[in-house]
Amino acid sequence: MRKLFGTDGIRGVAGQFPLDRKTVYAIGLAVAHSLRKQRRNPHVLVGMDTRESSTDIAALLTHGLRQGGAEATSAGVIPTPGVAYLARIRGFDAGVVVSASHNPWQDNGIKIFGGDGYKLADAVELAIENEIFARLSQPHDPDISTTVAPEVDPSLPAAYIDFLRSQVPDLRLDGRTIVVDCANGAASAIAPPLLAHFGGNILLTHTSPNGRNINEHCGALHPEVVAKEVVARQADLGMTFDGDADRAMFADEHGKVVNGDAVLLIGARDLHARNRLSKNLVVATTMSNMGLEAALRTNEIKMLRAPVGDKYVLEEMQKHGAILGGEQSGHMLFLDRSTTGDGMLTALIVLDILQRSGGPLSQLTKDLKVFPQVIVNVRVREKHPLETLPTVVAAIHDAETELHGNGRVVIRYSGTEALARIMIEAESEQVMQHHAERIAEAIRAELGV
Repeated sequence: MRKLFGTDGIRGVAGQFPLDRKTVYAIGLAVAHSLRKQRRNPHVLVGMDTRESSTDIAALLTHGLRQGGAEATSAGVIPTPGVAYLARIRGFDAGVVVSASHNPWQDNGIKIFGGDGYKLADAVELAIENEIFARLSQPHDPDISTTVAPEVDPSLPAAYIDFLRSQVPDLRLDGRTIVVDCANGAASAIAPPLLAHFGGNILLTHTSPNGRNINEHCGALHPEVVAKEVVARQADLGMTFDGDADRAMFADEHGKVVNGDAVLLIGARDLHARNRLSKNLVVATTMSNMGLEAALRTNEIKMLRAPVGDKYVLEEMQKHGAILGGEQSGHMLFLDRSTTGDGMLTALIVLDILQRSGGPLSQLTKDLKVFPQVIVNVRVREKHPLETLPTVVAAIHDAETELHGNGRVVIRYSGTEALARIMIEAESEQVMQHHAERIAEAIRAELGV
């Protein structure tokens, strides 16, 4: 069982295990050694987000890669999907991103893609972990007092921007006013030159990263911010990204948040209408609203559910031959265009559909009847299997009994944080809130910090 890799790479507080200097160096060494089993002189692409710690972690990681026998090239600040794309197109053996996505600035992480642009298989991650722990157990510390970050190749972000533009060759935004929230993250480096190509009145916000303001009261974690700005600016729509821009959320012209479920519906119907939706199938997650399933059914589109995490959505898509999948949080997978979730690509696809529809964004989602849903996060000290906690099991059973098929209860641990997430859907908000709080209290009593 993996101990370092979660659903989205290795993540933690910068400077603390597993992102302390010795461990980051060991990660670089282990990745290089893993790659050298396939190729004598592997070449790795390194990218990062705008966190205060990202530059130092990227430099130390690069030092480990080079000491392990790999060459490293930097793309500088760039969205995570940009590294996945460039690793595949430019012939790199792997791509590594220093980012903690939507987490606060104090956190950071390391995401690894293979040369095919996909995240590593579990077995490969486990083998890398084993070497990391073996190196950490050695009594002598490596000499990592000085590290030098690789020089940034400016052609790499430019190539990623060219790819994005090529996906919507007929898109023009003339006559539209669009608010774009870059979360003070990686989108800040890409969105301005990318969107300038399409015309329109682009109002950019949160594009001044200072190392500590990434995701701070902005971005995809706070879509209500861009929604309010749309109303204030009388804009046609808003779009917002998370720290590494692998997810996107939207707001329609009325300031209503349009989340990943709604984007899945928009994308599925567009592909279906053009006979491009493989198997008439969409893959969502256990967190996606029951209303999405009902809306898709009106177009005879089937929806499958995967565990939360784009890695699991991808697995389900590949298993069943689907080309469209995603999460309520804004991670979208268009497998006919990209190997991973890409917030920028998602935004352009939505804008392209909107242009071809000729109407406002609200028109595309007007029949999505969302069941009331509550999500409660409980911070935990450890992640014991929930089925081994009698009081938690009893609280869940009581909720499911009362809902009796007219709602859903989903309890899971976050793959990137020390949190238990409780999600309940029900027609009665009172019933929903009651059971969510009761289950949360049971978890706090057993595992709370």
